Amino acid sequence: MTLTATPPVIAQRRILLVDDHPVLREGLARMLEDQHDLTVCGQAEGPMEALRQIRSVMPDLVVLDLSLGNADGLEFTKQLHELYPHLPVLILSQHDETLYAERALRAGAMGYIMKQESPDRVMAAMRCVLGGQAWASERMAARLLQSVRGTSTELDKPPLERLTNREIEIFRLIGQGQSTRTIADSLCLSPKTVETHKEHLKQKLGLKSGNHLLQYAIECRGRFN
Repeated sequence: MTLTATPPVIAQRRILLVDDHPVLREGLARMLEDQHDLTVCGQAEGPMEALRQIRSVMPDLVVLDLSLGNADGLEFTKQLHELYPHLPVLILSQHDETLYAERALRAGAMGYIMKQESPDRVMAAMRCVLGGQAWASERMAARLLQSVRGTSTELDKPPLERLTNREIEIFRLIGQGQSTRTIADSLCLSPKTVETHKEHLKQKLGLKSGNHLLQYAIECRGRFN
């Protein structure tokens, strides 16, 4: 009688997907269905639903987009890290990594990967972060290493990369054609505060007027979409 060894059961790591685009969430969920060691335990389109599901199912990993409707993805990343410091977060976004990867890591994410990457790379990033390792593209890893070693300074960065998180968010919304009032409402700020940020943006970017700021923000939209 020949005995056949029973293959070991692999415990699947549970992933919560947070993205305000249902089609993208479903596409990623279908990709994960084919993975033997990964499974989707929930989906959310915004911070409130994500927090509710985290309390309910406590995933092993949160895969988070930075664009969450009116919510600030960086601020939500920081909130998650404060509430659940041992819950790893991987940012999966279309936003330019040169503008957002370091910001996301400083906010508490363990990895940043752009949606333009191949499915295999996205899965590799998930497994890397689940294994307790940070993930960044080779280009960003080199930049971050230079920063840590002190071989590059803030002044070495292009002006756009030197903006604060709040300034970069307002700049992005300006590029979408949003008015001061609309930006203020969406970010829970006063119009006066938004105008102050606009003045700082003009100074930091070397722009002479509000029209120049609007034109430049429109030109840079591709880095945020």
